[in-house]
Amino acid sequence: MAFYGGSRINTNIGARNAFDSLNKINSKIGQQQLKLATGRRINSASDDAAGYTLSVKINNRAQSLTKAQNNIGEAKNILAVAESGYQAINDILLQVKEKVIQAGNASYTTDERNALNSEVVELGSEIDRIVAETKFNGISLLSSGLSDADFQVGADNGDSITFSLTASVSASSLSVTSSTIPTGSDSTQIGTSLGSIDTSINTISAELQEIGSLVNRLDFKEQVVSSAITNLKAASSRITDADIAEEQLESTKLSILQQTATTQLSQANAAPQNILSLFR
Repeated sequence: MAFYGGSRINTNIGARNAFDSLNKINSKIGQQQLKLATGRRINSASDDAAGYTLSVKINNRAQSLTKAQNNIGEAKNILAVAESGYQAINDILLQVKEKVIQAGNASYTTDERNALNSEVVELGSEIDRIVAETKFNGISLLSSGLSDADFQVGADNGDSITFSLTASVSASSLSVTSSTIPTGSDSTQIGTSLGSIDTSINTISAELQEIGSLVNRLDFKEQVVSSAITNLKAASSRITDADIAEEQLESTKLSILQQTATTQLSQANAAPQNILSLFR
């Protein structure tokens, strides 16, 4: 049997080497095309086991923090609803106080005082209506309906915020009743009514201050979580995302090598034919 290049003709080592090289190049081209198509340097654990594992951990934490960020938003929504209710009641109390001051007028007769009293009673009914309608997901917020509310605001155990809206508000508890307007302009009676209304205003103001402090705390926490999510996503991007320019250059290089390997395979397959000319 004849030989070629130190090998038998029926075992074309040159063609086999060129074929193996072409297969390797085609495999690499497939990997490059996947990277360019997905924009990711790591598409499976086999691409970079350590990088893949780290990116999974980072992405899991980023997703957990995103859910925590949603919880923070819900907590702020609840407080915003409660604040709007308290603010409306506070405005009513200020009107009631004006009515009490107005009642401290010796020129008023029973008719004027009855008119003021009717206004105050109506304002008291409005307070009770506000209390009844200030709800979030069916939870009453102004009548001790929200106690020890826990919100997970981070990805780790114990990273939570707990708060309560403990003030039980009603027209009666805020001294807005049919007896708020004194029957006369006696300074002692007027002073007593004003003292009760001022106490009610201070109660509502304290709740508004507490809500404000909680919202500020949640705002800071939201900023921290948002920043953490951004940094985690940036870290994951640095690990897994492909450098498109670099990958395109590599793809171009492999394309040239593919053409070269194809040419070499063609030549290696044709070379044994030259030996046959020796037998002619």
